[in-house]
Amino acid sequence: MPKTQPLTTVDAAWLRMEDPTNLMMVSGIITFKKMIDFDHLKAVIEHKLLAFDRFRMRVVQSRLPFGSSYWELDPTFNLDAHLHRVALPSPGDKRTLQHMVSDLMSTPLDFSKPLWQYHLIENYDGGCALMCRLHHCIADGMALVFVLLSLTDMMPDTPPPTSHSWEMPDESEDDGRSNALNALVQQGSKAVGAVWQTTSKVASEGLESLVNPAHAMELALKGTDTAVAAGRLFLRSPDPQTLFKGELGVAKRAAWSTPLSLRDVKAIKNITGTTVNDVLVSAMTGGLRRYMLNKGATVDGLNFRAAVPVNLRTPEEMGTLGNKFGIVFLSLPVGIADPLERLNEVHDRMIELKNSKEAPVALGILSAMGMSPQEFQGTLVRMFGSKTTAVMTNVPGPPMPLYLAGQKIDELMFWVPQSGRVSLGISIISYANKVHLGVATDAGLVPDPDTIMTGFYEEFDALMALVHEAKSVEAEEKAKTKSVETAVAPQLSQCQATTKSGKQCRNWAKNGTTFCHIHQPKNAK
Repeated sequence: MPKTQPLTTVDAAWLRMEDPTNLMMVSGIITFKKMIDFDHLKAVIEHKLLAFDRFRMRVVQSRLPFGSSYWELDPTFNLDAHLHRVALPSPGDKRTLQHMVSDLMSTPLDFSKPLWQYHLIENYDGGCALMCRLHHCIADGMALVFVLLSLTDMMPDTPPPTSHSWEMPDESEDDGRSNALNALVQQGSKAVGAVWQTTSKVASEGLESLVNPAHAMELALKGTDTAVAAGRLFLRSPDPQTLFKGELGVAKRAAWSTPLSLRDVKAIKNITGTTVNDVLVSAMTGGLRRYMLNKGATVDGLNFRAAVPVNLRTPEEMGTLGNKFGIVFLSLPVGIADPLERLNEVHDRMIELKNSKEAPVALGILSAMGMSPQEFQGTLVRMFGSKTTAVMTNVPGPPMPLYLAGQKIDELMFWVPQSGRVSLGISIISYANKVHLGVATDAGLVPDPDTIMTGFYEEFDALMALVHEAKSVEAEEKAKTKSVETAVAPQLSQCQATTKSGKQCRNWAKNGTTFCHIHQPKNAK
C-alpha cells in the first residue's frame, strides 16, 4: 500500500472541526461481567484492528489555506501508546465508571500519533469495561461500529489470534494483508448483516435507521427538489435559546441507561401504531422536558431540533472507513406534556423526515466545507450549529450476543461528537434484543445528565402504562366473551378524542367508554 493517502474532503472537514470545547471524537464504552485477559485483548487488536491501515496512520495537516492534509504511516507506531490498562477507583460502580468515561471524553487525542485509543478499565462491578476513543476523521459512527464488530466473535472462549506485526509492511506483503483484511470484513459482515436486514427489510420490527439509507440515496438520485432541500438547510431559522445552549467548556459529562427490553418497546409501538424509534425518541423528548421543568425553564409550545446523522453507505461499502453520512433535522415537540399525544406527534414528524432529501445534500455541503478555507468552514459550522440544540444518533446493533477477547459483551454505548456550539448528544443503540440510550453534555451547561435519564425512565413507564391498560381491557373483553359463550373475538375501540394537533388519539378506549384514560370526561373519572 502507499505510505501516504490523501484525506477525503469530508474527512478533512471533520478534522478541521476539532475544538478544545468540542472534540471531534467518537467515544464508546463496552462492559463485561467477567475480566478480560489483557494479553488476549492486545492480540485481538494487533491482529484485527491494525489490519485496517488507517489505525497505523497519522494525519499530516497542511499549513496552506487550500492545502490538502494526508494520512501517512506512523514510522514510530507503537501499540502500547494506544492500548492502556487502568483500574477504576472504589467503589467501582456505574457512577464511578461514568466519571472516568466523562474525563476521557474530555481529553484530546495526540495528533502526533494515529488518532485512536483503547482503555481497558478493570475493577468495574466484578468485571471490566473497554473505552474506545477514535477521531471522527478516521470514520463515522456506523463504520466504526462495523470495525468494532470485526473484532468480535460469535462464540465464547475463542483462542487469541496469531499476532501479526503491521508496523511497516513491505509492498510485497500487500496481497497477504489484503486477504487478511477481506477476511475481517467478511467476519464483520456476518454480525452486521442482521443489522442491515433490520434497516432495509424489517425496520418496523426493531430499532431502525431514522432515515433508510437506500431511500435517501434514491431520493437524491432523482434530482428533483434538491435545490429546495439545500435552501431549507441554509435558510432554516436558529433554534430557540434554552438552558442547553450557551458558552461551552472543556469538561463533558456522560450518562447512559440500564438496558431496556426491546420486547417492551415493541409492545408500546404495537399498541400505539408507531415505531420503536418513535417510542424511544418521544420518551427522550419527555425526559428533556422534565429536566427543563425541574430547572424552572418555560417549555410551553417549545420545539427544538436534533441533528440526526443518516448513514448513506450501501451494505457493500460497510467495510470501508471514512465518512459517508448526511444530516437531517428532527424537530422535537418538547412543549407537549401528554405522553401519547407527544408520541403521535413524533410519529408524524418522523414520517415527514423519512422523505427528506436533506441528508445527501448535507453530505455534499460537508464535502465542500472540506475544500474551503478554515475561516469559511468555521462560519458554516457555527451557522448550522445555531440551527440545532442536540445531535441524536441511532445505530441498529446486532441482535445476537457477541464476544470480545473470549468474554461476552454485556452492554455497549457510544457517543458521537457535537460540532460547533452544540452541547447535547443523544445516542440510541440496540444489542442482543435490548436497547441502550446515552446522553453526553457540556458540564457547564448540563452537569447532571443522569437527571435526563431519570426523566426518560419516567416517560417510558408512562407509555408502558398504556400497554398494561390495553392488556387489562383485552382481558376483560375475553372474560365477557367467555361468560356469554359467544364466538365473537374481543375488539378494542380507538379513543374518539382529538389531540391538540387536531389528530385522532391513537390510544385504546377504556372498557365501556369511547375515550382512553387520558381523555376521559372529568365527570366520568
